[in-house]
Amino acid sequence: MSKNADLHARRLAATPRGVGVLGDFFIERAENSLIWDVEGRRFIDFAAGIAVLNTGHRHPKITAAVKAQVDAYSHTCYQVVPYESYVKLAEKLNEIVPVHGPKKTAFFTSGAEAVENAIKIARAATGRSGVIAFSGAFHGRTMMGMALTGKVNPYKLNFGPMPADVYHAPFPVPLHGVTSADSIKALQTLFKADIDPKRVAAIILEPVQGEGGFYVAPTEFMVELRKICDEHGILLIADEIQTGFARTGKTFAMEHHAVKADLMTMAKSLAGGFPLSAVTGRADLMDAPAPGGLGGTYAGNPLAVTAALAVLEVIAEEKLNERAQRLGAALMEKLNSLKSAVPQIADVRGLGFMVAVEFNKAGSDEPDADFAKKVQTEAMKRGLILLTCGVYSNVIRFLAPITIEDDTFAEALTVLEAALKA
Repeated sequence: MSKNADLHARRLAATPRGVGVLGDFFIERAENSLIWDVEGRRFIDFAAGIAVLNTGHRHPKITAAVKAQVDAYSHTCYQVVPYESYVKLAEKLNEIVPVHGPKKTAFFTSGAEAVENAIKIARAATGRSGVIAFSGAFHGRTMMGMALTGKVNPYKLNFGPMPADVYHAPFPVPLHGVTSADSIKALQTLFKADIDPKRVAAIILEPVQGEGGFYVAPTEFMVELRKICDEHGILLIADEIQTGFARTGKTFAMEHHAVKADLMTMAKSLAGGFPLSAVTGRADLMDAPAPGGLGGTYAGNPLAVTAALAVLEVIAEEKLNERAQRLGAALMEKLNSLKSAVPQIADVRGLGFMVAVEFNKAGSDEPDADFAKKVQTEAMKRGLILLTCGVYSNVIRFLAPITIEDDTFAEALTVLEAALKA
């Protein structure tokens, strides 16, 4: 039997340090919200592959669908020999994605690819080149993804120069003294000082920032952003890669707002653990690139597309939107109840089951990344996998499968409380 220490040593020798790894243990098997390592230790998974497993590890419906697809065919390249499941999934996303008017969908492999292609579509449709993103944003590790990302360490270190015509405005975070009005004013200043709005193809943002710290975009901010885009002919791109597919208590986080995007990027939980991403947008925009301008060898792989069709059925049949709201409310109630015992807790926030807790040094406004890391380490010792995030790395985000069993969820809250108090 392989041992964690042996595998860890082999990993360090065989793979580069740039691929950072959280755990020093290796998985052997998993079921819904639980993971067992190669030495038989059990962990409750509150990372879910970084928001990829809203439907849990190895959901029976998804597993069965993929097994059946393997028996038929595994790959043709859609651009060479197409298949009905790709079209069927596109039709389903066109029905449910909150974008105005007739819609079309294209599939890719990773979230970063979806973002890259959304920018390509926006530039082709508008004839403009400028793109505006926000501080704290995360849009991927490709060159354009890094350029759009609003966090230097570790994503941009030593990788410059970045692609041109990308600009950043501050994301509204009242906890850090930035209001929605401040963000809109900064955007207007950007138009005066750095780029003519008539040269801006798109503004891209996460309705709830992921890596940036789970900060929720205020509705008044989204409304003003939509007005600015309409005024200047700028396209609004919603990056729903982390927020999508029931995580926020709605199928998409944009449904919490009174406005719609022009283009939307999706990935992560779209296919329940299989590599698939998508861009859905207004049909006229999606048709702007010439034939061959979009695609990829593995884009819309049959196994992943089949998994995604099953994911949409699971979300509906198991009422995961409603479940996300219930679980998120219980988690926030637990965290808020611990504020007096844990003075480092500066904020508890979230939408649905996309919840975070932010830590400052007790009695101050100074971010406490060390405390967040200690909580993460203590939880791991007790068998609970947690992820940190935030520009200051002082936030713990909770991304358990929405399908987590009630008794396992209760156990996790007990472990979390112990780790926070420790």
